[in-house]
Amino acid sequence: MLEVRDVHKSFGSLEVLRGVDLTVEKGDVVAILGPSGSGKTTLLRCMNFLETAGSGTMRFDGKMFEMARASRKDIAWLRKRTAFVFQSYNLFRNKTALQNVTEGLIVARRMPRAEAEAIAWRALEKVGMSDRGAHYPHQLSGGQQQRVAIARAIAADPEIIFFDEPTSALDPELTGEVLAVMRQLAEEGMTMLVVTHEMGFARNVSSQVIFMENGVVVEAGTSAQMFGSPRQARTRAFLHTNDQN
Repeated sequence: MLEVRDVHKSFGSLEVLRGVDLTVEKGDVVAILGPSGSGKTTLLRCMNFLETAGSGTMRFDGKMFEMARASRKDIAWLRKRTAFVFQSYNLFRNKTALQNVTEGLIVARRMPRAEAEAIAWRALEKVGMSDRGAHYPHQLSGGQQQRVAIARAIAADPEIIFFDEPTSALDPELTGEVLAVMRQLAEEGMTMLVVTHEMGFARNVSSQVIFMENGVVVEAGTSAQMFGSPRQARTRAFLHTNDQN
């Protein structure tokens, strides 16, 4: 479904991605793990063209992209088929939960308002927020705001959702409600690529795990293999330090 090859990205003299390869099959839940500064978020942002890679190719549903030279038309085509959930929610502060979900449908996709609102209500119900549709972000907890952001993502009916550390800005007691929504999406077959520090999610929900460090993929495999018998010493050391299960 999605394949990237030899992705490089630098910020000035700092080389953040140094030839990353990645393959995602339809229905996969891929957890990307690694220490801070390993390039995880940059990779995700390059794959959705929120950052422009220095080089590399991406194939999505059979369509090939040169990641350094993708056209605006190609990027628009990709973004209609994907969704991105940010660490910091990225909700419009002056719009209600319902309006945050409908905005992209009405403005970007030119959907009639009534149709957009019907889709938005269903998405809010799926994430347990149908009783908060009239609330503004400042009236919601961090966990509730992130669930609205997930509702916005699924309302677009994407083929894949990119999650960038979706729980890292949350207090521990709010993390569970967001992970429960993500677990539900995984059970329903949603393809997801998740940059996360939540080892329990990576171990118990993801089908594939990728460990990155210093801008490269150190090791990749099934969650059972990666948590049960990782091949690389650096992977073992990282999981031993961070996995409390």
